[in-house]
Amino acid sequence: MRETFCIVGLGNPGAQYQYTPHNIGFLVVDELAKRHDIRVAKREHWALTGCGKIRNTQVILVKPQTFMNLSGAAVAPILQYRNLTHEDLIVIHDELDLPWTSLRIRTTGSAAGHNGVKSIIAALKTNVFTRVRVGIRPDHEVEDAAVYVLAPFERAMQPQVEEMVSYTADAVESIIAEGVSTAMTKYNRRAQGLKPEPEA
Repeated sequence: MRETFCIVGLGNPGAQYQYTPHNIGFLVVDELAKRHDIRVAKREHWALTGCGKIRNTQVILVKPQTFMNLSGAAVAPILQYRNLTHEDLIVIHDELDLPWTSLRIRTTGSAAGHNGVKSIIAALKTNVFTRVRVGIRPDHEVEDAAVYVLAPFERAMQPQVEEMVSYTADAVESIIAEGVSTAMTKYNRRAQGLKPEPEA
């Protein structure tokens, strides 16, 4: 079992992006920080970081502040400074290729069009690191992906978003405590058939 994990949630800084599909990674890191009393507030290498323990394992939680397309510029120096490698890295990010509420854990592969993951792969010069991919594709056609991922969630979707964030945080805890293979078996899931309820 590794002594330290670097857990990176991808997103964009700024209040206008806080509650959007593209910021699912930030929301999950915030949930982990709340559960384990870790303050993610130290400015370090173009990121906000916080250190603590999850399941008796030392972790550093990271929220890059570079904007999504330059996430690698924040992640690479943090790993280097702390003598960590890509094998110690867990990246949490939204995935438009996956249906809403689904989740996939994987340890390698392409960026699949995700610019944050693409930036990390380029900065680390490897595509071998653990990703926790959170499905955000709605049950209707998305005309403009950039507009969709940066638009705030509708109020009626809040219960589903909270469930998805909590479930993903559980999956990350499982990776840390039980290993990737076990976490995959327990937490990889297809869409749950949930749909946003209309505004009253």
